Amino acid sequence: MSVRQSLLAILDRGACYGSQLRAEYERRTGARVNVGQVYTTLERLERDGLVTGAGVDDEARVLWEPTPAGRAEARAWLSTASLAEGRDDVALKIALAVTLPGADIGGILSAQRAAVRAALSEEDGRGSDAVPAAIVRAARRARLEADLRWIDDVEALTAEATPYALSEERPRRGRPARSGA
Repeated sequence: MSVRQSLLAILDRGACYGSQLRAEYERRTGARVNVGQVYTTLERLERDGLVTGAGVDDEARVLWEPTPAGRAEARAWLSTASLAEGRDDVALKIALAVTLPGADIGGILSAQRAAVRAALSEEDGRGSDAVPAAIVRAARRARLEADLRWIDDVEALTAEATPYALSEERPRRGRPARSGA
């Protein structure tokens, strides 16, 4: 899963500082991310015009918020299905989306299901009588069929999910504002 888009999606909920973003990411996905990666990603997002500084909190930690382009990128990422991402990456994306108020979970799952079905149709259209090619096709088809079953399971799991607000608990650590900034 793209940490970049995940951080943008979390920031779409409200301004956060780096350590707070790390804690939100872990709370929402159950996956770990290095705080250094969070700050490096924030710097790149700022360079690319996708986030901007939103001042500092009461402990002088730099707050970040998405720009309109950053919000658009996060929302596009959430609504776009991908077979290029591994199943774990798609699972993390959906786990994050479930926690975001206003995320169209049904739409996300429908788009992913449609992408898998399209890939299955493409596999059915590929024909080669060569045994090695048939072996590879059979493996891909089995994975895609498993993906469809997994999406059905996820749909049932997400039926009772409720979104999260940003946590009121703030990590003690965080990068302070640069002096003179």
